[in-house]
Amino acid sequence: MGAFGAFVYYSGHYDYIVIKFENVTKHYNKTKALDGLDLEIHHGEFISLVGMSGAGKSTLLKLIIGEEKIDGGKILIDDIDISRVKKTDLPYLRRKIGVVFQDIKLLPKRTAFENVAFAMEVCGHRKDKIGKDVPKILDLVGLMHKKDNFPHQMSGGEKQRVAIARALAHRPVLLLADEPTGNLDEVNANEVLDLLLKINQLGTTVILATHAADLVNKIKKRVITIENGKVTIEQEKGKYKL
Repeated sequence: MGAFGAFVYYSGHYDYIVIKFENVTKHYNKTKALDGLDLEIHHGEFISLVGMSGAGKSTLLKLIIGEEKIDGGKILIDDIDISRVKKTDLPYLRRKIGVVFQDIKLLPKRTAFENVAFAMEVCGHRKDKIGKDVPKILDLVGLMHKKDNFPHQMSGGEKQRVAIARALAHRPVLLLADEPTGNLDEVNANEVLDLLLKINQLGTTVILATHAADLVNKIKKRVITIENGKVTIEQEKGKYKL
C-alpha cells in the first residue's frame, strides 16, 4: 500500500457497520435538528452528506464525536453505544475519529510539522515515534516540502491538507470532513477532494458534509440527503439532489 497504507487505518474487510443511528432525535429548544433518524454506514464507504443549511448535517457530525448529546434513540460506533460513554472516556473514542472543518483551526505559531506533531503529542506518542511518523504523514498529503512553513505562509488548500494530515495522525477508523472545501477555489477544492478519495481507497471510512454539488457529482459514491432532520434520499452511486 506504499506510504499511504502505513498511515491510514486498514482492516482488510469492508462488511461491518462502523456507525449506526437508531431512531435518533436531537432538539435545540423547540426545534428538531434530527427527527427519528435511522442510518447505517459501513467500513470503507465514502459518504457524501448533503442538505440545505439547517437540515441536520453538522448536528449529525457533532453527535458522532460526542460534542452534542442525543435526546432519544441510539448511536453505535464500532458497536459502542456512545450515549453510555463517560465524559472522561470520550477522548479515547475520538481517537477512532479524525475531523476536518471548514474553519481549519491550525495552530498559527506552529509549523506544518509541529501542527501534526502536536496531534500525536496529545495522544501520548513518544518523541521518537512522532519524529518518524510526521514526515511520512506530511508526505502522504504532499506537503513534506512545506514542513517548516507556518500557516500564514501556506495557501488555503495547503492549510486544509495540513488539517487532514493532523486528523490522520492517530490513524482513525473514520474521517469526518465538514465543508472542508467551502473556503477554497475550484483547483484547491479538487485537490482536497482527491486526497480524501485516496485516503478512502486505503480503507478509511469518509463522511463528507458539503454543499458543493460539483464535487458530489464527481465522486459518484453513496449520497445521503438530509431534510428536516431525516434521511430523505439514499443513492448508492448518486448525485447531488435537493
